[in-house]
Amino acid sequence: VQLVESGGGLVQPGGSLRLSCAASGFTFSMYDMRWYRQAPGKERELVASIRSTGGTTNYAGPVKGRFTISRDNAKNTMYLQMNSLKPEDTAVYYCHTIAFNSNYWGRGTQVTVSS
Repeated sequence: VQLVESGGGLVQPGGSLRLSCAASGFTFSMYDMRWYRQAPGKERELVASIRSTGGTTNYAGPVKGRFTISRDNAKNTMYLQMNSLKPEDTAVYYCHTIAFNSNYWGRGTQVTVSS
């Protein structure tokens, strides 16, 4: 199982970014996926989740209405569209799945929101 995040960077407050998570080594379309983030000095927290079919999504309170999680099962890729970014969104963002009874994480992509 391999998860590779991309799309992070430096953005001004109010800006947008789209993160991608490319998955391989498992049948992507059969597994629920999640985005987590970890800010400096804080615990890793769940940002959003999406069911295997993409029909059900859930969001943490601080990002609800600003972030959108999606997936393209034909491309084995999950996305996180982040709009109206705030400095408190600054963190390393990780994609995650539970497959074969184990937790799998990507290496993360840094998102920095600053003027």
